[in-house]
Amino acid sequence: MKTILTGDGRTLSITPQTGFFKQNTALAMENKKIFTDAGIIAVDILGSVGAGKTTLAGALVAYLKGQKRLAAIAGDLTTEIDAQRIRAQGAEVLQINTDKGCHLDANMIKNAMDCLNLSNLDIVLIENVGNLICPSGYQLGAHHRMVVISVTEGPYQVVKHPHIFQDVSVVVINKIDLADVMEVDPQKLIADIHTIRPGIPVILTNGRTGQGIAELATALKLDK
Repeated sequence: MKTILTGDGRTLSITPQTGFFKQNTALAMENKKIFTDAGIIAVDILGSVGAGKTTLAGALVAYLKGQKRLAAIAGDLTTEIDAQRIRAQGAEVLQINTDKGCHLDANMIKNAMDCLNLSNLDIVLIENVGNLICPSGYQLGAHHRMVVISVTEGPYQVVKHPHIFQDVSVVVINKIDLADVMEVDPQKLIADIHTIRPGIPVILTNGRTGQGIAELATALKLDK
């Protein structure tokens, strides 16, 4: 059993579906059509715990909120901490708590969508549960998937987790200001990424200062 904590304090229960992978793919396609028909761009944000997903989602909200109508769906095992942080930047946010689940799925997103007034939105940011393994195989219905890594995770994170990079639109290397301290070469990370996905856009960011956020919004086509 999963729960969604809505922005107005409601709690919704979700029962996971059976025959999961086939149903998840079909439901993800339905979700994408609903987003598209409503004129919404949806972005699935992937990355490890501590990579900076929440900070980057909040920075995108802060950057775009004068131009676009935004909401976010935040996935985590417990607590509403991430939702509160993004909400503070000016977006409507739903928190999905997955308990022991290591990823979001299309059914959870469908239930969350039912809690949003899609006619009042241009962009929905979906912050997935933090890890570089489980979420890669579960489509949610987003138009774009971006994976966030940070220099604080060390120099081998890309080569150790190649699958997460194979089905994303954009890669973000965050906390770029700490590269020298961590003795991690961002250019080597970029080379590793392009070995797996030649030509994929890679954006260098510092989510706390806003460095690279404009470029990221453009790469995701959120500022059109």
